[in-house]
Formats: sequence, structure tokens, C-alpha cells
Amino acid sequence: MSPEIEIRQRTLTLLAIFLAMFLGALDQTIVAAAMPRIVADLHGINRFAWIATAYLTASTALIPIYGKLADVYSKRAIEIFAVSLFLLGSILCGFAGKIPLPGALDDGMTQLIIARAIQGLGGAGLFALAFIIIADLFPPAERGRYQGYTGAVFAAASVLGPTLGGLLTDHGNGLIPGIEGWRLVFFVNIPFGALALWFIIKFMPQLTRPQTKRPDWISGGFLIVGLSLFVLTLQSFRTGAGSPHLLWLISIALIALVIFMVRSLRHPQPILNFSLFKGPVFGPAVAAIFLLGGAFIGIVIFEPLYIVNVMKLSATDAGMSLIPLSLGVVTTSILSGRMVSRFGHYKLWMLTGIVLLLCGLLLLTNMSERTSYHALMIYLGICGLGIGPSMPLYTLAIQNATPVQFIGQATAICQFFRQIGGVIAASILGLVLNLSINHLNSVRANPADQNYAALRVHLFAIGTGRIFETLIFMVAAGLVATLFVPELPLRKRHG
Repeated sequence: MSPEIEIRQRTLTLLAIFLAMFLGALDQTIVAAAMPRIVADLHGINRFAWIATAYLTASTALIPIYGKLADVYSKRAIEIFAVSLFLLGSILCGFAGKIPLPGALDDGMTQLIIARAIQGLGGAGLFALAFIIIADLFPPAERGRYQGYTGAVFAAASVLGPTLGGLLTDHGNGLIPGIEGWRLVFFVNIPFGALALWFIIKFMPQLTRPQTKRPDWISGGFLIVGLSLFVLTLQSFRTGAGSPHLLWLISIALIALVIFMVRSLRHPQPILNFSLFKGPVFGPAVAAIFLLGGAFIGIVIFEPLYIVNVMKLSATDAGMSLIPLSLGVVTTSILSGRMVSRFGHYKLWMLTGIVLLLCGLLLLTNMSERTSYHALMIYLGICGLGIGPSMPLYTLAIQNATPVQFIGQATAICQFFRQIGGVIAASILGLVLNLSINHLNSVRANPADQNYAALRVHLFAIGTGRIFETLIFMVAAGLVATLFVPELPLRKRHG
């Protein structure tokens, strides 16, 4: 094919995968705004946590599987499958409670939870495949600038999601006759997904590397079981649900993961090639991704709680406060990606980002009830500037040091550790906050006492401060891990 056609095909393929990635990123924020109305309409307040848990469990467990699939089969076919499955789940979510089914399946909340799991099965591929396909389209020396745009896509969805979710939930009842506004939160995925599918089908090349050996799908089954139960355990630990069953869940999860590991070490075509961890770049970079991913999620989850519970501002103000964080991520994600593609050095940008993030977190630890809203937004903006380079550059470093036949697995592992880092961090940090707030019980405070509310606010502020102190230790550990990442020259060719 001529260079002009090749450039055009690459550009349209990038547009397609960015649209698909936008779907997954938007879904993570837009649903949260509609959650109160959803559980009220479907009478599922006692099961509302499972709406998020079902999606998170499915999307986390399938990420490594998508990585292996991308190394073996057509990436175009896998991307079509992932987007189609995500759209199917979105449609089923939108019709939850309106589809007559037999027995327990006739319950709207049950239908929604199942549909969210289907969404998650497709959503797992939307993020991982974006980085994998970019790796096939561009050599490492050019890849940074395009992977930098993925941070911008994610940040844009983070800003748009809460606003669009609130508008559709509150004012969307009359847009489609007989359809409640919260259902549009799921139906809005359809036009974006359909457009992405059209671009993928029409313009994306197959991007296939021939494989002669069949992958070990049996070990893949053990991996899915182990990871699913592990995430369920963490979610139960975070919410305090299912405590008597946690030991059984984690035991079965560990057994399944051990079987997966043993089979993978012996099989000639494993789902995950553990020899990747022996590389000088892979191990420390993955450790840094895990820690920085946890720090990012920690900020996104617990800073809005501080605004609502300590500063006594609205949920809208809490959502708006994250805009500087997102803008900071966009700025340095794109800037660092372009600079690395131009000059070829990525480690300095990684370290500079972590130092900026540490500065932002130090400012957040000094917050009090007297901290102004605008000062808090500045602190978050600094954190965003620090997080931005971590979005594209660690993945780029790993891809650059990984043989091309393992790019899918290596890239998927990056996304997996970023996501599982967030899950674990949310659980641990939630426990830190609860221990601080539960001090009310130890001092036997009376809710009718006039000082009770002030004491609760004070303890919440202390608990949030401890959360940001914990994040400082996590990010500092990420800094140490990054120091051990060697800077290899960026390859100018795919091979």
C-alpha cells in the first residue's frame, strides 16, 4: 500500500480505538452519577455495591486474556468482539427491569448486575487493546506521542462523565417516551460504539501475527476464576459485606492462581509468559504502575468525600474539583509523550512526574477545615501534572524492552496492574478512613450532642489526611521502583 493510504489508515484506526477507549472511560464515571436514581427505581439499595463490583470483577479478570488473544489472533477481530460485547451489555443495562424473564431473573436489579458483568467482559479489552494496537501501528520511537493521547481521552471522559450522567438522570426522562433518564446513561454508549465499530470494520487492518501452537486456555480458566474471586474478596473487604465467606473466597482464589502459575511455567504457549518478569525493565516498571495506579484511584475516590463531608460542599462541587486533576493529566500525558518521541528519553519525565505528584500530595496532607476550595483545586492540578507522564511512559518503556511476539501480554499486564493497584488501594484506604471515623464509637459520642457533628467532621479530616499520607508512601515506593527502570534506546523499527 502507498504511504499516503497507510498514514490515512493509521489515523482512522487511531480514531476508532480512541472512540472505543472513550466508551470504557466514560462508563466508569457516568454511571456513578446515576446510581442513586437506579437503586431507587429498581429497589436495590441493599445490592447497589454489586453494580460496580460486577463490572470491576469481569473487566479486571479478562485483561490478561485479551493480551494473549492479541498476540495470537487478529487484533481487529478482537477489538470488534470487545466493542460489540460492551455495547450488548450497555443495551441490557438500559433495559434492566423491563425484560420479562423467569424466576429470580425477572428482578430488575439482578438483570442490571448481570448486564454490568457482560459490559465488563467487553470493557476489559477497550483499554488494553488501545495500547496494544498503537504498538502495532507505530515503532517505540514514534509511539510516545500517540500513547500520550490516551491520557487525554481518559481525562476528557472523567470530566464529561459525571456532568453528562447527572444531566441525563435529572433531565432525560422526556427525551425517549417511556424511558427513564438514568437508562440513557447506558444507551448513550450506542452511538459512540456504533461509530467506533464502523471505523474498525472499514479501516482497521487485521494486525495478525501467525502462531503455530495453541494457547493454554485451561490455565486461562484458572486465571479468570482466581482473579475474579480475588477482586470479589477485596470488594467485600472494602464494603464489609460477606465477612464469613472471605476466607473461603481468598483460599479458592489462591489455589486457582497457584494452579495457573504452575501450568504456565510448564506449558509451551502460556497465557502469561512469566519470563517477562526477568527483564530489567518489566519488573520495576510494573511495580511502579501498580503503586501509581493505586495513588491515582485513591485521589479520585477520597478527595470528593473530603469536599462533601469536611468542606460541606455539594456533590457537584466535588465532581468539579476533579477537573484540574484531569486537565493536569491531559497536559503532561500529551507533553511527555511528544517530548519522548522527539528526544528519546523517558526516565527523566517519569521521575519529574513522581516528584510533582509527591508535592501535590504533601499539600493535600496539610488540608484542614479552613482550606479554601480554590486552593484544593490547585493542589489537585499539581497532582494531575505529576500523574500524566505515568499514563503512557511506563507502558512505552515495557513495550520497548519486550520482544514483539509478547507485546500483547506485556501491555495487558501493564493495564492489569494499574487497575488491580486501584482496587487494592481503594480497599486499604477505605479501611484507614473507617478506623479514623470509628473513633467516635470509642469515645462514646452521642449523636444528639451538639459537638457530635463537629467531632465527626474533625475525625473525617484526620482520616483523609492519613489517606494522603499513605499515598505519599505509595508514590515514594513508586519513585524507588522507577529508579531501577533502565532507560533503553527507543527502537525505531517494530522488530
